[in-house]
Amino acid sequence: MSSKPSFRPYILPNLILLLLGWGGLYAIAVYTLPVVWARWGFFALWVIALTAAAFPIIYFITTRFSSEKMETQVMVRRALWVGVFGATLAWLQLARLVNVYVILGLGFGLAAIESLLRLRERARWRVPDEAFEDRVAAVVERTAHARGRALLTHAEAIRAYHAGENTK
Repeated sequence: MSSKPSFRPYILPNLILLLLGWGGLYAIAVYTLPVVWARWGFFALWVIALTAAAFPIIYFITTRFSSEKMETQVMVRRALWVGVFGATLAWLQLARLVNVYVILGLGFGLAAIESLLRLRERARWRVPDEAFEDRVAAVVERTAHARGRALLTHAEAIRAYHAGENTK
């Protein structure tokens, strides 16, 4: 059995988003006039439609070609970047501002943001140190004096620090 995750849990939510996005775009294009609220609805539905269309492609590329195990949140965020990219280009096209340099600049900018987010996630990731916690618990049980209590306090502080909690 392969270690690659299955796409099965994402089929129904993705289909719902596809129907909502593309169906909503069709409804706005056919049944509304180009007023302000319809225009903002178009941008929101365009983000949803492009995100839902990009997610299976990003999922396939990530599971097929990536050597590291990618979390679902990262794949959804990347698909969302595609939707934001498309909606931003559509918004800029209203003022006829889209050209090759704008497309490349926006694409490289969003790719840089994603790279920095991934770098931050990798830097903050910690292996759960259960062996350390077991050793501290054994020392506390074995020695019921100040050293054991100090180790326990230190272990709790380290755990809180890794969890990102502010402790005093």
